[in-house]
Amino acid sequence: MVGLQFGFAGTVLFSMTSVKHGVNRFVFSAYRNAFAALCLAPFAFLLERKVRPKMTISVFLQIIALGFLEPVIDQGFTFLGMEYTSATFTSAMLNTVPSLTFVLAVIFRLERIKVKEIGSQAKVIGTMVTFGGALLMTLYKGPAIHLFHSLNTIQTQAQATHNSPHKHWVIGTLFLLLGCAAWSSFFILQSITVKRYPAELSLACLICFVGSLQSGAVALVSHHQAAAWSLAWDYRLFAPLYTGVVGSGIAYYIQGLVLQTRGPVFVTAFNPLCMIIVAAFSSFLLSEQLHLGSIIGGIIIAVGLYSVVWGKGKDHKHITPPPTPKQQLPITNTTIHHQQTHNSHPPISTT
Repeated sequence: MVGLQFGFAGTVLFSMTSVKHGVNRFVFSAYRNAFAALCLAPFAFLLERKVRPKMTISVFLQIIALGFLEPVIDQGFTFLGMEYTSATFTSAMLNTVPSLTFVLAVIFRLERIKVKEIGSQAKVIGTMVTFGGALLMTLYKGPAIHLFHSLNTIQTQAQATHNSPHKHWVIGTLFLLLGCAAWSSFFILQSITVKRYPAELSLACLICFVGSLQSGAVALVSHHQAAAWSLAWDYRLFAPLYTGVVGSGIAYYIQGLVLQTRGPVFVTAFNPLCMIIVAAFSSFLLSEQLHLGSIIGGIIIAVGLYSVVWGKGKDHKHITPPPTPKQQLPITNTTIHHQQTHNSHPPISTT
């Protein structure tokens, strides 16, 4: 899950680049999930052809709902909220996903909470601390930390930020909250579906394929210009390719594996790490300013994340594995003949 956050960080950076260049969000989502489905399809067909369970109507409907929640609602409204607010505010708002997922997991009884157990206390406190760290990174900037940027670059960025105020901030925040709620619901539904359809590669491939079809349908209805679908050897190709393969295909597969053993709260608890990685990459690669509030908030997020993971570890230890059946030697014809011969002789009396 820690390694997956580095992949998510690249997804955020590529998505920001596409949004700044005016790429239609639903077209981007359609290409992103189509590339993910094409990447996963051969592996799913070859590796899971013998273990793939039979598709049922209920599982198929859940896959359609998963494709609508994440590729359509979450990605669409997150990009829309990013346009109305800012990329930094968007990455901070995404840190509310662990808290929302924790509440939904408790409601749907996917997460066990016992107030007297220290593991449950650690999960609750860690979730609140993580949310507090993300809120601090959002509301408090503090003095800028100069690392490898030149003073002219920092002054230019500060003037650009000051001269471009974001309009419709409240509407953008509501769109971001809707995207976060859809993402949390996606984790809950995926944890339920993967138990009924335990073929992680095939499930991830089907989600991406259905999400691509749904995003493409929405894009055709909302955006009729054929130029929006054009691809070239630049960000229009590489951005959906990377975000599709890493941010959707590989991410869905890894999340499905971890969801079966650790649950949705454990998976989403690592999401705030992505904001720290994005802040570091933006500072080193994109020469963006790194503020003191980001560093303090990152430390608080790391403490809260450790508390949640430690609490989940305590819960995992309380779950006793089912007893293994006793192994018996195989019964052969020689064994049966020996038993019949032994039973045919009368018992020898000692008197």
